[in-house]
Amino acid sequence: MYSVCWAGCRPGKHINHKNREIMAEKTYFIKGPIKPDFIAEQIAKHSSKHGIGGHAIFLGQVRDDDHQGKKVESIDYSAYEEMANAEVSKIREAAFTKRTLSCLHIYHSVGKVKVGEISLFVFVSSKHRKESIAAMTELVEEIKSKVPVWKKEILQDKTEKWIE
Repeated sequence: MYSVCWAGCRPGKHINHKNREIMAEKTYFIKGPIKPDFIAEQIAKHSSKHGIGGHAIFLGQVRDDDHQGKKVESIDYSAYEEMANAEVSKIREAAFTKRTLSCLHIYHSVGKVKVGEISLFVFVSSKHRKESIAAMTELVEEIKSKVPVWKKEILQDKTEKWIE
């Protein structure tokens, strides 16, 4: 997998870092769980950005909820990706307009994610920590309420339960 992010971590052109080509559209979705090495790679890329004073990171993890004695084994995430990407882009653009941010990365899983694995990664950077933390909190709430992502819990007995 290669990384795609906004040039300079700000709204505008997208760059495919594998071959440095400018891309037209950005996807905020990763098939399956968001791997720890991918998260670490995204964080490490910011060590050369010396104007950043604070990062806020949210990691959404699948938990083993209990439904009448049946534990959740995984969640199968689905999305109408074209619409969901457009909505995440709007949320992202609004965050840059509202706040003084240096960088903002959002990734959400589609497909099956097991208990203990990461399904949402929001990484916000700014000159000051309070700005990063406030923005990250708002972003997670907006993503959860506005982005069309559906969740189907797969229970240990292989029954399924849609989450509203």
